[in-house]
Amino acid sequence: MGRVICVCNQKGGVGKTTTAVNLASCMALAEKHTLLIDLDPQANASSGLGIRLAAGEKSVYDLLLERELCKDLLKPTALEYLHLLPATQDLIGAEVELITLEARERLLSKALAGIRTLYDYIFIDCPPSLGFLTLNALVAADTVLVPIQCEYYALEGVGNLIHTIRRVRASYNNALRIEGFLLTMFDSRNNLSHQVAEDVRHNLTSQVFHTVIPRNVKLSESPSFGKPVVLYDLTSRGAVSYLDLSKEIMDAEGNGNA
Repeated sequence: MGRVICVCNQKGGVGKTTTAVNLASCMALAEKHTLLIDLDPQANASSGLGIRLAAGEKSVYDLLLERELCKDLLKPTALEYLHLLPATQDLIGAEVELITLEARERLLSKALAGIRTLYDYIFIDCPPSLGFLTLNALVAADTVLVPIQCEYYALEGVGNLIHTIRRVRASYNNALRIEGFLLTMFDSRNNLSHQVAEDVRHNLTSQVFHTVIPRNVKLSESPSFGKPVVLYDLTSRGAVSYLDLSKEIMDAEGNGNA
């Protein structure tokens, strides 16, 4: 069974999609069979891998509506071991359209049941909210990876997210746990970044990844070329950091900490 890791933070601009795209790509580069699910109506994870669906083309929206099977919606990417389940702006209406369906919080979990054995890792890029789509991701996931930007108010909202995770664990998915908190957009020249990193590690202790994702021009540029950073510039600091993160996650799993 592939491990399902939900990349989640209700705050926008914290490096959530950057992390989902690049971590999934690094796992694929390590020859791990990997699936990235774009559950954000902005579809940035899809475009970040060079996939832009035409109007009316089938997407994860049709999967949630139970119109299509997951295997029929998968898209190949430039990395042999990475597949994408793409999104479109149709997801904007999902909160309203699916509210009447029975067990609507389990739609994604149910849809993934038939393909989990095909992958080593399944990553879900969530929208920047704690609504219906994120709830589906949390119910389907084994773990939650939370990016935290090294800026003012870094911990703002993290308490609410932890509370939501506990409620999901109590009501829908008692095996759900936190994969880890990831410090992103770290600027080593900036005292504030060091202060925030220290504060986060003090408050969240061992749950914070050792790997820190730096501010990096190549990381910012690569989505405009429709490429993960490992294909855009493998030697960049951003690429090396996500490779380190993928290794940290795989090592933890190998040591029985996952």
